[in-house]
Amino acid sequence: MKVRETALPGVLILEPRVFGDSRGFFIETFQTERYAALGITQPFVQDNHSRSARGVLRGLHFQRSRPQGKLVRVSRGCVFDVVLDINPDSPTCGQHASAILSDDNHLQMWVPPGYAHGFCVLSEIADFEYKCTDYYQPQDEGGVLWNDPALAIDWPVSEPKLSDKDRQNPTLQTLLEGSQS
Repeated sequence: MKVRETALPGVLILEPRVFGDSRGFFIETFQTERYAALGITQPFVQDNHSRSARGVLRGLHFQRSRPQGKLVRVSRGCVFDVVLDINPDSPTCGQHASAILSDDNHLQMWVPPGYAHGFCVLSEIADFEYKCTDYYQPQDEGGVLWNDPALAIDWPVSEPKLSDKDRQNPTLQTLLEGSQS
């Protein structure tokens, strides 16, 4: 497996080996020992699968008191995937890492606990799958406004399809100011 570090501590872009021939392909999407060697040692407790149409943007999401690590990938289609550092004590707070994840490139992104995460769909349909290191707690969920100008994320969509909740997320500065009070 090829591994690329990003500018954010612990955030990795992973390229698993793909074994293909005229019949199709085989890919190992997770193997405990191999991923532990990369520092991904937390146990995964939940697998999620979402399907979204072109232009849908989900995020930027995180959990406040029980942060989830996420190993994300796309099994069908193509997305622009973003990880945002929201830790006010981090030297990279407010910075992000991004990658195109698709069923063609088979890339995965490791999002350690404590980061915000989001993606937008570039293909007609995308199936987005991810393993989580903690259980989803709806009352614990937080978010950052996807188009916060201070973040300078170059989203490849100008008018995404958003949930009402994501439309109302605060800017990172507002979020951080609220957590200090």
